[in-house]
Amino acid sequence: MQKDTITIYTDGAAKGNPGRAGFGAVFIIDKKVFEIGGGVNHATNNQMELTAPIEALKYLKKLPVIPAGVVLAGDIEIISDSKYVILGITEWIFNWQKNNWRNANKKPVLNRELWEELYKLTEELKPKWTYVKGHNEDRYNDRADLIATSFAEGVGVELKNK
Repeated sequence: MQKDTITIYTDGAAKGNPGRAGFGAVFIIDKKVFEIGGGVNHATNNQMELTAPIEALKYLKKLPVIPAGVVLAGDIEIISDSKYVILGITEWIFNWQKNNWRNANKKPVLNRELWEELYKLTEELKPKWTYVKGHNEDRYNDRADLIATSFAEGVGVELKNK
């Protein structure tokens, strides 16, 4: 039996950076599309770019169609237009951990708590991470951006339910 893959497009936005901020995620599971999003009064764009995959993976764990422990490596793909997120979780984080959460310039890593949470979820669910160029006519990336931006602007957006 072939397992379906789960594709998740994520994006974050901040107005003022820092300022009012939002995140969006578009899930594609078995040809069904559904969305989540949210906003906060004060955050940076990078914080929201990290919050989007964190919230998406946490949401995925709560779905009744995916029993705990059934998801195997390679079943989940997270697509983001943030090189900060993609490179951070696939490359930089290992040196940060080795260097006591210091970056290449020996300064404390920004957003460490979010990185630690994302790393824990990544270790558990083993998603594949894929970069997509933003604002390049990828309909799901554009939709994740619209959701994040709408929450950041405090404008209502109707989310597709599963």
